[in-house]
Amino acid sequence: MITCIGAAPGVAIGRAFVLPTWEWDVPDQKMDVVDLTREFERLTEGIHTSRCEIEDMKKEVKEMVGPEESSIFDAHLAILEDPVFMSEIKGIIERQYKAAEVAVKEAIDHFVTMFDLLDDEYMKERATDIKDVGNRLLKHLLGAPEIKLPSDTQPYILVAKELSPSQLVHLNPQHVLGIVTLIGGKTSHSAIMSRAMGIPLVAGLEGKREEAFQTGELLVIDGDEGVLFIDPDEETQRVYADKQRKLQRKKEQLQLLAEVDAVTRDGEHLTLAANISSLRELETSLKHGAQGVGLFRTEFLYMDRSEFPSEDEQFDVYRRIAQRASGQPVVIRTLDIGGDKQLDYFALPEEDNPFLGYRAIRISLDRPDLFLTQLRAILRASAFGDVRVLYPMISSVDEVLQAKELLKRAMGQLGDRGEAYNADIPVGIMIEVPAAAAIADLLAEEVDFFSIGTNDLVQYVLAVDRMNEQIAHMYHPYHPAVLRMLRMTVNAARDRGIEVSVCGELAGDERAIPIWLELGVSKLSMSPQSLLRVKHRVLNTSAAEARDTGRQCFRLGRSGEIERLLSAYVTPVR
Repeated sequence: MITCIGAAPGVAIGRAFVLPTWEWDVPDQKMDVVDLTREFERLTEGIHTSRCEIEDMKKEVKEMVGPEESSIFDAHLAILEDPVFMSEIKGIIERQYKAAEVAVKEAIDHFVTMFDLLDDEYMKERATDIKDVGNRLLKHLLGAPEIKLPSDTQPYILVAKELSPSQLVHLNPQHVLGIVTLIGGKTSHSAIMSRAMGIPLVAGLEGKREEAFQTGELLVIDGDEGVLFIDPDEETQRVYADKQRKLQRKKEQLQLLAEVDAVTRDGEHLTLAANISSLRELETSLKHGAQGVGLFRTEFLYMDRSEFPSEDEQFDVYRRIAQRASGQPVVIRTLDIGGDKQLDYFALPEEDNPFLGYRAIRISLDRPDLFLTQLRAILRASAFGDVRVLYPMISSVDEVLQAKELLKRAMGQLGDRGEAYNADIPVGIMIEVPAAAAIADLLAEEVDFFSIGTNDLVQYVLAVDRMNEQIAHMYHPYHPAVLRMLRMTVNAARDRGIEVSVCGELAGDERAIPIWLELGVSKLSMSPQSLLRVKHRVLNTSAAEARDTGRQCFRLGRSGEIERLLSAYVTPVR
């Protein structure tokens, strides 16, 4: 048994197919001065062809697993347009009189080496993007064929040193039982896409086996536990085949709960809604029994394009989602870009701290032309269902008042046009920065509901970037400070008689149910994949016993103690 990183859950048993390393041999050739123009032309042609291929892959991924995962390819497109990367390539051609493919190879090696020297796992994994884009460009400059995966229908476990999004997009989930990568981790793009596609993945195998993997070897991988077996004995195969059957059986059993209400054993009802970014995700959510949309991330409407979406384009999407929700609430969050979400056609300023900078509601209020377009589209959709509007990253009462004023202006513009809309559309705000939690009582006077964004709230309260592997161990969702912020927010909402819901990863963590019941939170919004699992937990929960556990959590002073208590609480249900 080899211990590794469990990067995507599930068990796979099958024969290995070892993917050859996608790297090309490039002769170090120089040229005459007269050839410079031709090399720049070849480089331009290669960039154009590569860009077209990446855009096609992005569309394919969007249709297959959704827009959030397809945004991975925005980083690849950005690399092709990155002035520093391209300047390095062009400088090598111009100063050293080297062929375009030689210049690209040297630039790749330079930047990958630079990233690998950084003591930051996230940046090291981004070196994979540089290699992916650079090797795609090299392929076109060299006229080399692309490495193909097996074309027969015999399922296999794919083994690769690293697996780029470009390669993942062409995988057939019915043929690929699982994936093994020698490098990478839980935050790699291959892990993100594997989880979305439902393919088990283990990573971090480099240096843990002396000999190379061979095509045809029998493998067993467990993406939950992070273990790999090579040529396992019959007993090991039997144990993991049994675990595989149990996982599939549990998945089928959970699906039977789709039409059942989430009610505790002693009669307390919880509303489980979905976080979505597309109509496709809404369909999946409804199949899993979602009671409406607790968070529609509209920024993904803005990402897969070359210009801002028009009012009519946005209205069409919002209307279709409202109609498909069949009268259930649809909470539409206004544009939340900045930080790790960039638009190719909207240049945001370079910032030392983009997560604390020009983003979300700050951009909307600074660009009322963009904001009014979106608000009009949301208001028009409100005539077709229970649509609600949600403002992200609010930190002051002034921001709420400005946003409400612009909403009134949008209503006036629609009134002038004779357009129908709900004049009493509910207005809410995200509680995701400590400032908002601290003045929740003041904010509650101005809005109809709160939605607690736990992902950002945790990292802002603790000053811990959860994407930074060096300090990821400090990211504690159950830190006493976080729990106090949650209680402060919920109490303020209750005192002013407004609704409060929770979205983000904590909402989908079944261990947190005692916290929500103790606080009196009855509405949770989560990823479609979490809905049935959380519902199963609710159905097997006594609200009275859960509240007792929740009260104990608020009396404890250490994150580890709280997590152990909550983990022990959920252990009995299988």
